[in-house]
Amino acid sequence: MSRLQNKAVIITGGAGGIGAGMAKAMVKEGANVLIVDVNEEAGAKVLAELREFSPKSEFLQFDLMKHDELHKIVDFAVEKFGRLDVLVNNAHVSRQIMFEETKQEHFDLSFGTGFYPTFYLMQAALPHLKETKGNIINFASGAGISGQKTQTAYAAAKEAIRGMTRVVANEVAQYGVTVNIISPMAMTEGVEKWKAAFPDMYEDTLSKVPLGRFGDPEQDIGRVAVFLASEDSKYMTGQTFMVDGGVNMRP
Repeated sequence: MSRLQNKAVIITGGAGGIGAGMAKAMVKEGANVLIVDVNEEAGAKVLAELREFSPKSEFLQFDLMKHDELHKIVDFAVEKFGRLDVLVNNAHVSRQIMFEETKQEHFDLSFGTGFYPTFYLMQAALPHLKETKGNIINFASGAGISGQKTQTAYAAAKEAIRGMTRVVANEVAQYGVTVNIISPMAMTEGVEKWKAAFPDMYEDTLSKVPLGRFGDPEQDIGRVAVFLASEDSKYMTGQTFMVDGGVNMRP
């Protein structure tokens, strides 16, 4: 039997990049996945791929900045699938800018699309996840862990997510719910554009990756997400998994 057979999964930012990679990896393991994204065209394209493996999978166009309506995502998933087993808070938008030029608006964007959706979706999902002894997968970044330049607002939001994740993991462990974090490095559409625009910077970054390459959204990041969504990871919670080719080695 597949590792995620009939599990119901929500993935935000699922219409491209790491989100789409995780969705593809999960449906191939038997999951029914709801991908949530603001990009309707990209979402429809990814959904067509998912349905080759999981005819019940769905796409929901949604603006995560509508914080008071985020519960509707969970309601939609439960209505379609009859249950909820896994919540993946992947979506996050931010701007690269030096600290001295950073303004309130940059924090509003980063926290508004990353931290607050993670907070509200976890709150909405937990009653259902308690019933299934499910899993939450949140996302961190090397930007916060290593203090990357130009990433003030993004790093702050990602580290806030890490702190909140540990608290939630501690509180909901009694219900059999696990809450973990992936900190990834992957070759996404955005990285491809960055590579074309700044080839020297790309090569410099690549030279610092011990494993010598950027990860694949499905085969590298997606497979770890499958593990964290499966029964194989049930004795692990509150942890940050560095899926970054060894860039940020931590004790």
